[in-house]
Amino acid sequence: MTIPSPLLQNLLGFVRLLRGVGLRVTTGQLIELASALELIRIRDREDFKSAARCVLVNRHDDLALFDRAFDLFWRAWSQPDADRTLDGLVETLTREVASPGPSAAAAGGQARSRQTAIGRSPLLAGESEGEGADAPAVLAIYSADEVLRHKDFARLSGPELADARRFLAEMRWSLIRRRSLRTAAARRGRRLDARRSLRRSLARGGELTDLAWQGPKLKRRHLVVLCDISGSMERYTQILLHFLHSVESSAGRSEVFVFGTRLTRITPALRRRDPDGALAAVAHQVKDWSGGTRIGESLHTFNRHWARRVLGHGAIVIVISDGWDRGDPDLLAREMERLQRASYRLIWLNPLLGGAGYQPLTQGIRAALPYVDDFLPVHNLASLEALAVLLNEIQGTRPARRQVRPRLQSAALSYGS
Repeated sequence: MTIPSPLLQNLLGFVRLLRGVGLRVTTGQLIELASALELIRIRDREDFKSAARCVLVNRHDDLALFDRAFDLFWRAWSQPDADRTLDGLVETLTREVASPGPSAAAAGGQARSRQTAIGRSPLLAGESEGEGADAPAVLAIYSADEVLRHKDFARLSGPELADARRFLAEMRWSLIRRRSLRTAAARRGRRLDARRSLRRSLARGGELTDLAWQGPKLKRRHLVVLCDISGSMERYTQILLHFLHSVESSAGRSEVFVFGTRLTRITPALRRRDPDGALAAVAHQVKDWSGGTRIGESLHTFNRHWARRVLGHGAIVIVISDGWDRGDPDLLAREMERLQRASYRLIWLNPLLGGAGYQPLTQGIRAALPYVDDFLPVHNLASLEALAVLLNEIQGTRPARRQVRPRLQSAALSYGS
């Protein structure tokens, strides 16, 4: 079952509300909840609420506050005149927590006891010593986790970088499944499983009353990542390597390559469970850190020596680069065209795309863009969350593509317009 896109958007909004009131919810938990929705009836409110509690709540003391937030969020969507903004929902929840009643008092105690990274309560920060019970509540909408999610990787301080690494270590990547040519046992299938039907009949006295069926077997798509580690990407390389380790650790069958002036496969090094040990092995293996960039030549090496090995079975390819290239743009265009044909979907992540006023004017980006299915930023944790949602929403058919290579200048002008 495919989860509707509006429901995923509502889940993201609900998770933001939980974070706004002090509950720590990771992106991995959000992905696990989205996967759990395939196993329950979405129309059943109580089953959905129970699944969300099991996945999103980490502490028993947070259950009451979670229940209040759940009821408020989904009640707001059923009221046409309700304030559905994050600030409005947090303010409404604050008033409900401050109201009398056993459940509200319990949730209020938890909200006051939950401390953010700056040492203030996310709900009733104004209620401190010396203030009466009737004093107006001062909302502290600021959340260190929320600020960290939207802060550019290049501007992270030392402690923030450590928090981002822990965040990435908790992320779990789950790709959409594809139908395999092989079959598996299914309750409702298109093919009769004669052997299993016969075994059932023999076990029940020889009467062929319970037929067994077969359906298509589902397999996760392969993921292939090629990451630029040249000098122009130096500000982002360290955090992106942690991202690559989280992908290799949880995305099933995946392959990871890095390139500067040459291509290096680092998949075996990233398979170590310890992130620091894995990155140390990568640093020892790769010899062209922070040097020049030859994207076209690196893609040529990949297409010639690795594409047939790792791009089978409808693989999704992600290229991470800012597009600064010292090589031949015509070579890059030819190799991008070849790579797009061989991949099920080709995604280009550019850390510069998250900046205000960015224009794809470098010759590398101009050569590559006509063959990119998705051109996305990768400058903060929120952009990685958006990537995780995209990988779970990819449709069962390939996107419409141009099979004839256009002129690079006209392609860049059409993109800018």
